Amino acid sequence: MEKILRFLTQLNLNNNKEWFHSNRKLYEESRDKMLFYTEVFINEIRKFDDGIPALDPKECLFRIFRDIRFSNDKRPYKTNMGSYIAKGGHKLVRAGYYIHIEPGASFAGGGIYLPPSEPLKAVRTAIYENPEEYIELTENENFKKIFTEFYGEKLKTAPQGFPKDFKYIGLLLPKSYAYGHQLDDSAITSDKFIETIVEVFRNLSKVNQFLNEALEKYF
Repeated sequence: MEKILRFLTQLNLNNNKEWFHSNRKLYEESRDKMLFYTEVFINEIRKFDDGIPALDPKECLFRIFRDIRFSNDKRPYKTNMGSYIAKGGHKLVRAGYYIHIEPGASFAGGGIYLPPSEPLKAVRTAIYENPEEYIELTENENFKKIFTEFYGEKLKTAPQGFPKDFKYIGLLLPKSYAYGHQLDDSAITSDKFIETIVEVFRNLSKVNQFLNEALEKYF
């Protein structure tokens, strides 16, 4: 992983097409390394989450090229590499597992991030009908110790179609159900990198299964 971190550090300092084309070999080597680790994680996740099929790692890895058409930031390349492991890869709305590599800002986690309105309603419906199950999955000591980040904005009032006096209304306010575990650079370059990430994913698997069952039932 040191090679990926070095490449991304240099890219952050030289985020332009000329430098990128001159150092394309570094990019390709880093991409190949990321695909290798993605395949390792796919195989490991399938041991405890049978909802994950035998994916092609290329379906999971996000492109490094930024969409700058509607952005004031015209830098052409992302300064991170990330893979989203879920049924259908990163193009299908499913809860999955995400690994994000960025110097000084890496993390692992997953769930479902900013889903469209209908799948979001499906997740909220499942939580509304089974709040104790969701609380048991996400409020236990081990889960909260690992997943210190909860990503995404929240509504200020009850979402449409749900009663405002629902006892656990706070559970229905998020626009995402995504959870993260921060990783410093030493964790990324450690000999236990794979072991660490797999353990993070293992502790997320039951929550992902809850979310995906919600999508299958209500969406």
